[in-house]
Amino acid sequence: MTVSVLHAAQPRDGGVAHYLVAGCLDQLSRGWRGAVACPDGGWLADELARVGVPRLRWPAVRSPGPAAAGEAARLRSLVAQVRPDVVHLHASKAGLAGRLRPFPRIPILFQPHGWSWLAVGGALRTASLAWERSAARRTDLLLCVGDGEAEQGRAQGVQGRYAVVRNGVDLSRFRPAFADARAGARHRLGVPAQVPLVVCPGRLTRQKGQDVLLSAWPLIRSACPSARLALLGDGDLAGRLRAAATPGVTFAGAVDDVRGWLAAADVVALPSRWEGLSLTVLEAMATARPVVISDVPGLAEALGPGTGAAVPPGDPVLLAEAIAQRLLDPARREAEGMAAAAHAVHFDMRRTFDHLAERTEAVLR
Repeated sequence: MTVSVLHAAQPRDGGVAHYLVAGCLDQLSRGWRGAVACPDGGWLADELARVGVPRLRWPAVRSPGPAAAGEAARLRSLVAQVRPDVVHLHASKAGLAGRLRPFPRIPILFQPHGWSWLAVGGALRTASLAWERSAARRTDLLLCVGDGEAEQGRAQGVQGRYAVVRNGVDLSRFRPAFADARAGARHRLGVPAQVPLVVCPGRLTRQKGQDVLLSAWPLIRSACPSARLALLGDGDLAGRLRAAATPGVTFAGAVDDVRGWLAAADVVALPSRWEGLSLTVLEAMATARPVVISDVPGLAEALGPGTGAAVPPGDPVLLAEAIAQRLLDPARREAEGMAAAAHAVHFDMRRTFDHLAERTEAVLR
């Protein structure tokens, strides 16, 4: 079956953007026709141009507000222009703009990549929940990246037709990095060979929990004084986090390719408060690195036996203990890294996009 898909997304970088590029390339390789509606600027627009995926200009901002009506109208006009078989909406803003006024006779797939209400509190959380419950009635398929995300939606009364297509990792790009690869990565990054290194990739936002990791860092340094922490990414909390940083912390900024840092790491820390199903944890495990994560849906379900540790979200003491244990025990790190690499095979990206194609075709049928 040849299918025409219009994808829409507001995030210009991060996991959603990388998922979109990989997914579009897979669909084009199947002989499908596709395009992406997204804002100008940022990694996503540049990468779509580089790999030859058609892109349509869709100005949109992250937060909901008065601009949403105009964003919805613009997206509606793009749908009329492209006339796709399916509209695939990624993340909360596209989910809002694309479902305010549904497109007649065109199926809508909505993929939250982390539900909207998780990022807010108070009255805005109540409004977000009410919207998602209402919009689900205008959605042909709620497509979740993990079982935890689907369970969260159902538990909050978001009723509709669900499918789980678990996120996957490109195992041809993320491979186990053993001693030689680790040494080479450290040389290129300027990290001394014997320094214990913790790496935390992700946008510098409340969601990703770097503030908790920085609170834990003095405890980690007291147990392992030579340890270093590298925070990869940029975001709205960059200034506040830099002000809170203590010795041994490096802010590496936005990194287009995390493979070098993952190869250089001894431990990868992901203290997120919520996730859909984290691509970063899969990439770290595929690189054969032990992971210390928050015990939240979207991280915990990716963890395999003996691949690292899950600690309660927001607990710097237990986070510090789990990281320090691994920094001080090379044999444990090696064993957990090997187990992580073996476990990552179950999240092969090729399987992810096979399932996505099956679900998309099923909606059309």
